Amino acid sequence: MATARQRRTRTRTTRNPRRRASARRAPSRAQARRPDALRMLKDDHQKVKEMFGRFERAQSSTKEGLARTICEELKVHAQLEEEVFYPAVREAIDDEDMMEEAEIEHDTAKYLIAKIEASSPSDESFDACVKVLGEYIQHHVKEEEGEMFKKVRRSRLDTAALGEQMKERKGELIGESARGRDRGRRGIGSRLFGRSA
Repeated sequence: MATARQRRTRTRTTRNPRRRASARRAPSRAQARRPDALRMLKDDHQKVKEMFGRFERAQSSTKEGLARTICEELKVHAQLEEEVFYPAVREAIDDEDMMEEAEIEHDTAKYLIAKIEASSPSDESFDACVKVLGEYIQHHVKEEEGEMFKKVRRSRLDTAALGEQMKERKGELIGESARGRDRGRRGIGSRLFGRSA
């Protein structure tokens, strides 16, 4: 026979099953603060998608600044993936074709970024280049999140530990980019695209 205390406890948890279920799923504070590699990349993807949307709706006077910001975000993101994420994924999953395709897509995006950075809104092809870059990035994101990320989740890759590495490297890349802008250069672009600084 159950004691009065056991009946009260059982009654409280059975009255509100949502409360009981949500308590089990709530991450610890340490888990909530720890970056996850896939979450970081998805957040970057969403941020850039929103910026491309703003570019489409922007007035001519704000397009150049927005395009430059998009390019900087993409350069940091691409370098982060190429230096930290892709090498770890390459070891964790067995799909060399997928990894090669991702790197080729990065090369094409870099070409478009360089073309945008070398032009201005007064150039006839400026808006078209930004639009094509947006479509290209959207395609790349769809494949990355729809195929690569699924394989990563099924692998033994520690995405939390990888997220820590990526967070640290991203901070460094953003710092390099800011220092480059302060000196009147294109930030990490000169190194990323093999141009001399």
